Amino acid sequence: MPERRVPSVSTARRARAARSASRRRQRSVRLTVAVALLCLCTLVVLGALLIGALWATSTASVLALVSGWASLRIMLNEVAQTRREAACDRAVQAQAYRVIVSERAADHESFAASMTERVRAREREIHELHGTIRLTEALAAAASERVRTESMRTVQLQARVDDLTRELEDERTDADSLASWEGTDAPTVVNLLDWEERRQA
Repeated sequence: MPERRVPSVSTARRARAARSASRRRQRSVRLTVAVALLCLCTLVVLGALLIGALWATSTASVLALVSGWASLRIMLNEVAQTRREAACDRAVQAQAYRVIVSERAADHESFAASMTERVRAREREIHELHGTIRLTEALAAAASERVRTESMRTVQLQARVDDLTRELEDERTDADSLASWEGTDAPTVVNLLDWEERRQA
């Protein structure tokens, strides 16, 4: 099926303006002819009345009747032509409007598609950001747990260091006491054993 070419709005307007000018010329010619026929009939009837003869009145009546019907026919043709041209103009306008509506519908469809794509992209970004936020919160919770664990371990290690420091201090104190006791003339173990044996004897 061959594709029917739709005239553009400007082409339709130019064609309508040309037809309107041509129609005005035709209308003026037809109206002039109709008015001339009626004027001629009027003059013939007036002349027949002035003459007063039967044949003149009969001829004037027939001529007036024919001229009246001819004028009516011309006017009916003009009205029908005007209606046809108006219908053609409306059809051209409707076709041009249909083209405009189809173009706007295509524009609207492309705009809706682009906006839908933008909304989907924005929703994907929001979803990704939510995932990033959840991951960051999980990492922050894990880091906080590690910090708490390390803090508790540090406290335990500090307590252990304090205990070891106290034990070391105690050991040093004992060593110093032992060293000071060994430096005196205190009896030895052998002397103490001898003294114990003598006492028992």
